[in-house]
Formats: sequence, C-alpha cells, structure tokens
Amino acid sequence: MTASSQRCLEDQLREILVRDLYLEVPAEEIGEDDGLQDVLGLDSLGFVELRAQCEQRFRVTIDDTLFTPEHFRSVRTVAGLVRSLGGQSR
Repeated sequence: MTASSQRCLEDQLREILVRDLYLEVPAEEIGEDDGLQDVLGLDSLGFVELRAQCEQRFRVTIDDTLFTPEHFRSVRTVAGLVRSLGGQSR
C-alpha cells in the first residue's frame, strides 16, 4: 500500500465508526490513537460489528486469535491489523 492508501485506510475506518456503527463523533474528530472503548464509547456489539465490517470492506479474515483488545484499541491498531493481513479496500 502507498502512503496515500494508508491514510485512506484510517479514513475508511473512521467512516465505518460513524456511518455503520453510529458513533456520535464526527469522523474528522476521531484521532488515530483515541481509545475505541474508553474515549469513543464503542461497546462489545460494536467491536463485533467493526470486525465484520473490516472483514467485508478490506477482504481480510480476522480470526479469534487476532480479535483482541490489543488489535482493536484504536483506529491506528485496527489499521495496522488490516495492513498486516494484506487488506485492500473495495
């Protein structure tokens, strides 16, 4: 992925959080390191939906061993996981 597509991945994750998971924070105000749970208030169902959205949109499989708080802490950590799995946006 190029630097611009990397940036695009974070932007797409913000879009998923706002549009698909209904976070009440404008996408442009979500920082890459904001805690998805403690700062943005994502609940357990939201994390499951985020996993499903990432798998669908970026064509990756996130198995249970990777579905951890470490990988789903922030936009930056989710983006890193998707990149490590070779994710591509649709």
